[in-house]
Amino acid sequence: MWRRPSAGLWAAAGVAGLGFLVALEIAARHYGLPGPITNQAREVVFTPKSGPLLYASMALTMVVLTWRERFIAAGVAIGIDVVLLLVKVAVGARVGGHCFGNGALWVMLGCAVIAVTRRTGQERILLLKGVGLGLLLVAGRKAGDTWLLITSKTRPTVLDQYVATADHALGDPSWLVGRMVRATGPIGTHLLDWVYIQLAVAAVCVALYQLRNVVAEGRFPRHHVVRTFLAIGLLGPGIYMIFPVVGPVFAYGPGAFGTGGGHWAVAELWPNTPLPITTPNPMPYDGITPRNCMPSLHTAWATAIFVHSRQGPRFLRFAGTFWLVATLTATLGFGYHYGADLVAGVVFALTVEAALRAQARGWDRSATWLVAHGATVFAALLVSYRYLSTEMAEHPWVFGPLIMLAMVSVIDGYIRTTRRWEPACAPTRRPERRLELV
Repeated sequence: MWRRPSAGLWAAAGVAGLGFLVALEIAARHYGLPGPITNQAREVVFTPKSGPLLYASMALTMVVLTWRERFIAAGVAIGIDVVLLLVKVAVGARVGGHCFGNGALWVMLGCAVIAVTRRTGQERILLLKGVGLGLLLVAGRKAGDTWLLITSKTRPTVLDQYVATADHALGDPSWLVGRMVRATGPIGTHLLDWVYIQLAVAAVCVALYQLRNVVAEGRFPRHHVVRTFLAIGLLGPGIYMIFPVVGPVFAYGPGAFGTGGGHWAVAELWPNTPLPITTPNPMPYDGITPRNCMPSLHTAWATAIFVHSRQGPRFLRFAGTFWLVATLTATLGFGYHYGADLVAGVVFALTVEAALRAQARGWDRSATWLVAHGATVFAALLVSYRYLSTEMAEHPWVFGPLIMLAMVSVIDGYIRTTRRWEPACAPTRRPERRLELV
């Protein structure tokens, strides 16, 4: 039986989250760089890294406001951004990247102050939860950036040769899709790049639909896409530390976005020249490029968006499907991931989603089996990529279908189990026709 978490549990979760951010801040300072807390504090005044993300986070906070309050909050945020932009231009400050977003952060912080000073009881709790939800999305992004820094500094060698060799069993999809994306020219490249970067904004769009009744009901739903999104971002980087991989464009290509990692490549083979089958070995790589490939968290996040959009209207379902397909195309076509990363990302996402849904509704045998099955398949994939990669490459018609069947088994198990969790809908009875005597 599910019970609503007490205030003590919410407070404990908040303290644990703050402690985690402090630990990441200390780790980043150890390498002479600012951590998530410092970077977030700077965005109160300085140009933010992602203005759309800050406004998307503010939109999450606004689900607890009335429509009048939402219009006021949006107007205040835009007004603050305009004023700050004019001040920066007047003093000759450098304006780069997204020159907006500070106002959204100010509004979220202002809502927190209003909740503490002007609201009481359930209204205060609801508003604080809304602020916390918005700030969690921003903090998750900052924490993720610090995690990537830590992976590049603490993992001097990467396992790309193992994953690239295992990817022969799947037909080297990154090489194939990479050539296809290049053939689309700048239009296709820019569209996919925008989809890839704004994945968190897509998640917020789905969340806004799921949270549309928060004000009317006076509470948040037990489970929504933001919970899964944050859990994936929290757990995924830990796997990066266990299985460090940089991706084909770095290990076998010129690198990306001026990182300079291309000169560490084995050879410049991606995406035109298929890889020869050789004995893989750990390879050294630079201390800048994140080891953020295994699993593909962009695939995991896009899968979560797709799953949660299934309960929405037709447009939302279409958007969720488009975002999943476009994200998979971008991850492969830009050379950021191997096909094996994507398979692991799907399994990882469905396992996390199943665990969170089970936590929200109450654990039972079906939930335990589903999560255990997903975790087992995920672990088996990683072990196979590491220790059976040569056999996979030499027998693609055996291991390729086995990899796909393992992923399909998790997908099928998730669909079958979660359908049984859905409340049964009583059939609608048609009104009986009355015969009138004339």
